[in-house]
Amino acid sequence: MARLEGKTAIITGAASGFGEGMAKRFAEEGAKVIVADLNIKGAERVAGEIGDAAVPVKADVSRKEDVQHMADTAMEKFGRIDIMVNNAGYTHTNGSMLDVDENTFDLITAVNMKAIYHAALVVVPIMEKQGGGSIITTASTAGLRPRPGLTWYNASKGWAITATKSMAVELAPKNVRVNCLCPVAGETGMLAQFMGEDTPEKRAQFRASVPLGRLSTPLDIANAALWLASDEAEFITGVALEVDGGRCI
Repeated sequence: MARLEGKTAIITGAASGFGEGMAKRFAEEGAKVIVADLNIKGAERVAGEIGDAAVPVKADVSRKEDVQHMADTAMEKFGRIDIMVNNAGYTHTNGSMLDVDENTFDLITAVNMKAIYHAALVVVPIMEKQGGGSIITTASTAGLRPRPGLTWYNASKGWAITATKSMAVELAPKNVRVNCLCPVAGETGMLAQFMGEDTPEKRAQFRASVPLGRLSTPLDIANAALWLASDEAEFITGVALEVDGGRCI
């Protein structure tokens, strides 16, 4: 249980859902973890459940000052940054693309897109000095096989996938690997927005679109992220890994 021994990870959106799963799974495998989230009480809870290997940080990933603060905290507490997980995400409620107001659109692009830019500017120079690192973004099957009613969210995740591949090519000479995860919808706080409404009928409809017959879980995503972050994946970069039970087939 030491696949990430000696490594430090920053995980955004880590107060719940996929991010919480990653934070706990990474710590189980020996990593030191910055548990970053706008919800500081949730981040403190997760970090407290992990123990001394975790530090909670309040962060709005759309603000470059907050992203810088995450990195500064990691360097101050643990002395290095090996893994950057851009997991925080935001979506509009399932419905007509014409009904999404501009403020919501701007927030989607700030959290799902611009945050990746902010993080890269901060962590890539640190990783380069250390001799390498791993950047992982939680994208979505929505960026590969868009669902109706989520047009602007789908577009932001498509952007994240293309950014991942382009960053991977450019950063390869620095030994910084860049990959993303494409989960199918899971039991997280955003599920109701993806569905438009949370009803047994809607859940059944979503499950029916997944060949393996269920939604994703935080552990599914955490295990995939763990592999991409570990040295076992040292030759893997530019991948959009589908963690979707066959949804994108």
